[in-house]
Amino acid sequence: MQLRLPVHLAEAYKSPSQRTRLLTETWAAENLYCPSCDADHLQACKQSTPVVDFFCAHCSSIFQLKSQSKPIGMRILDAAYQTMVEAIRANRVPNLWALQYDPSGWRVQNVLLIPSYAFSLSCIEQRKPLQRTARRAGWVGCNIVISSIPADARIPVVTEGKAANPSEVRRAYRRLVGLTRLDAEARGWTLDVLHAIRRLGKDLFSLQDVYALEEQLAALHPQNRHIRPKIRQQLQRLRDMGLVEFLGGGRYRVR
Repeated sequence: MQLRLPVHLAEAYKSPSQRTRLLTETWAAENLYCPSCDADHLQACKQSTPVVDFFCAHCSSIFQLKSQSKPIGMRILDAAYQTMVEAIRANRVPNLWALQYDPSGWRVQNVLLIPSYAFSLSCIEQRKPLQRTARRAGWVGCNIVISSIPADARIPVVTEGKAANPSEVRRAYRRLVGLTRLDAEARGWTLDVLHAIRRLGKDLFSLQDVYALEEQLAALHPQNRHIRPKIRQQLQRLRDMGLVEFLGGGRYRVR
């Protein structure tokens, strides 16, 4: 993977945003690959295609690219809030490449892959409406809260200027692919319980450990009053997916 951006292509552009868009999208088309299949390259979409920037010609997976010079933080600015909510409920969210580049040397420093199946309503944060003086007054955007996504679904592709092996990226991507068979509500529950388990920070945990997070999970799912049965259901699902191992006596091991 070549990590230097093709700066020579942007010499005719004066707008910083146009330069950045051209350089990062060109780099992505030449260097990024499909994590869902064995395709080595992605195809750029037409400019009129909303949200989607790339697609895989082999398996039809779709991707969005978000690029910035600042380090990838806890939140990523995204599109209209209601549009994102509807896309999650309809399973229409593209896979996300979050790219950070060094503007002094025009090199890609970090790329994070968030699979489409990792998006739930819990990781979408509604922003305040734009002020009346704004061109799009009243428009309500959203943030993708990276810290609310399980670490399993935050897949490093480039870390501090070093590219990961594509086979490792694909293995990580496919590890949670069973989530694609769930509807938005069920997928959200599974992701939230998995995230809660990861935040415990230990390899061995008990059912009581997860029960202790009942209030947090209830806040994420206010319409559901039967939190503990849901927790047990999600632990069974995570067992079936091979992400946790049941040891007996209400004890589990993270895998």
